[in-house]
Amino acid sequence: MTSNGPRPRKYFRPEQKWRSCSGDPTKEGLFALRLKAPAGYAVAPHTHPADEVVTVISGTIKLGMGETADRTAAKALPAGSFFALAPEMAHFAYFDEETVVQITTNGPWGLKYVNPADDPQKSQ
Repeated sequence: MTSNGPRPRKYFRPEQKWRSCSGDPTKEGLFALRLKAPAGYAVAPHTHPADEVVTVISGTIKLGMGETADRTAAKALPAGSFFALAPEMAHFAYFDEETVVQITTNGPWGLKYVNPADDPQKSQ
């Protein structure tokens, strides 16, 4: 998977690939975005401003809820799973294997880390 389309790059670390499937995540309106996370990748606790529906395309996402990344509380969701997140619902994720997920939501997309020090924008 190569990164393409309107680029919400500021939210992604370089090792995470993404592909815009439909719509523009930087503009108002519905869009779908696929993310590919390598094995060992983790996303610190964060929130989004709008409802999101996430579908696991391949691999397994380990999803946890809350403002602390307690891996023992995360649930493994394999390919074919999906979950919905309400606006401002704090959650985190990690990946033991390469995983592709599709996010469907309304733009403009945003991601706010619970701990600002976890924000990759600080290092770009």
